[in-house]
Amino acid sequence: MRRLVLPLLGAALAFAGPAKADELRDALKAEMPELMTLYRDLHAHPELSFQEVETSARLAGLMRELGFDVTEQVGRTGLVAVMRNGEGPTVLIRTDMDALPVTEQTGLPFASQERGVPESGVESGIMHACAHDTHMTAWIAAARLLVSRKDEWQGTLVMIAQPAEELGEGALAMLEDGLFERFPKPDFALAFHNSAQLPAGTIGIAAEYAWANVDSVDITVKGVGGHGAYPHATKDPVVLASSIVMKLQTLASRESSPLEPVVVTVGSFHAGTKHNIIPDEARLQLTVRSYTDASRELLLTGIERIATGEAIAAGIPEESWPTVSVKENYTPAVYNSPELAAQVAADLSGRFGEGRVIEIPSTMGGEDFGRYRRADPDHIQSLLLSIGGVPQGNWEAAEKGELDLPSLHSPFWAPDAETVIETAAEAFAATAIELMPPN
Repeated sequence: MRRLVLPLLGAALAFAGPAKADELRDALKAEMPELMTLYRDLHAHPELSFQEVETSARLAGLMRELGFDVTEQVGRTGLVAVMRNGEGPTVLIRTDMDALPVTEQTGLPFASQERGVPESGVESGIMHACAHDTHMTAWIAAARLLVSRKDEWQGTLVMIAQPAEELGEGALAMLEDGLFERFPKPDFALAFHNSAQLPAGTIGIAAEYAWANVDSVDITVKGVGGHGAYPHATKDPVVLASSIVMKLQTLASRESSPLEPVVVTVGSFHAGTKHNIIPDEARLQLTVRSYTDASRELLLTGIERIATGEAIAAGIPEESWPTVSVKENYTPAVYNSPELAAQVAADLSGRFGEGRVIEIPSTMGGEDFGRYRRADPDHIQSLLLSIGGVPQGNWEAAEKGELDLPSLHSPFWAPDAETVIETAAEAFAATAIELMPPN
């Protein structure tokens, strides 16, 4: 990781030497049997977005046992745990709690058998297919390490367990419920996500933009229906919608800079009921990805312009032009504050070894952790780490072309949970200590 690690590597080695690393790591290893029991229980009993009632209560009880001041039902099912330890910076560490409507097929002895009804209204199995169970366990582990080392840091520790990350709505719910008014506002916000694209124990850090803006857009295309044998007597919305789909691709290929990553994907196209009937309406559903506010604005205004322009070209009267609806509560991009990213990359390289800390490319995936920094970007620095979860044997087999690795959200995703938890917990605790040095 040349850009982030090397400039501060010497400084990192000066205050994160092997003795300190071993002491923290040894303490963590002693906790791992109990932590893995917690992990397996969380994995076996997942809960869907905004339904994390038992999960939240479980975490709240564990944090109270550690001496945190705990407030539940923040942002519906979220919780906030605060520990004040003298004057100093405020560090926020976030975990997410929700699982996915996925029927587990890992074959693990503690595999989830739970079922539930998500926002779609269709009952399904429930699984931690994004491995938020590793996130929660590492969060508890980091809290235990920091509580047992209160003489090594000074400041305020704010630990939040967030609901509904999978919907992109949990961070917003907590902020709207007064997260930064009712509780100390952080100077630094930290989180991690396990990765199905990195070998277990590898720490990946993306420079600056790490995850993308995510917008959901609906386009309703109106026409004049009729018999399929007499298309001249209709205004075919299927043809018009198809023209819109094709033209939308020029937003990325011809209107956005080649150096500015963007994605416009039409994920759903619904129209008609029968072979020989031209319908009077077609509906499109889009996912739109960008990093900067300017790129996002270019895409969203371009979508509406293209939909209207194609309707005009097709002879559709103004009162029947397509309607474009953008989901109001979009997921903003995750931005890793450069100074914080460089410092943490250097610190963790000194602790884990440079080979385990690497720079990774940005992703067009979405993660609502970005909302916390965005709430006060002039004050809050934030960083989201990626912690590799692919078991070493599977990674080696995949490198040889002998195995296809499952992705996040797959019913087969089973990370090397112990390595993910150990790595993330140590990284969180060590980073918080460095960010809150005792006076």
